[in-house]
Amino acid sequence: MLLFKKRFLAAIRAGTKTQTIRLWKYRRMRAGQRSYIPGAGYIRIDRVTEVQIPDLTDEDAVKDGFASARELRDELARLYEAKLASGYRAYRVEFTLIAPPPRKEKRGEQAAG
Repeated sequence: MLLFKKRFLAAIRAGTKTQTIRLWKYRRMRAGQRSYIPGAGYIRIDRVTEVQIPDLTDEDAVKDGFASARELRDELARLYEAKLASGYRAYRVEFTLIAPPPRKEKRGEQAAG
């Protein structure tokens, strides 16, 4: 499960936020995994790569829901100050929202159409 601040959930559901930067001691996810985001739904992990925070680009920032790389780096420094000081590694987690499965009709319901 991946947790996100509420302000990002609409962008995840809309498909405009397609990655997150996470600080871990070791890689916790792998490409091909399925995970869940409360408030957004299931995602498929497309790619997980170790990154250096100073190397994050504006493109990374936009995919992560920020206006610029500087804004993204500032947020990471604020959120993960202790982890950065402890030597945690930064990982770029790229994901795709999985469409929810079609709802099964209950007995007695008729399909609209």
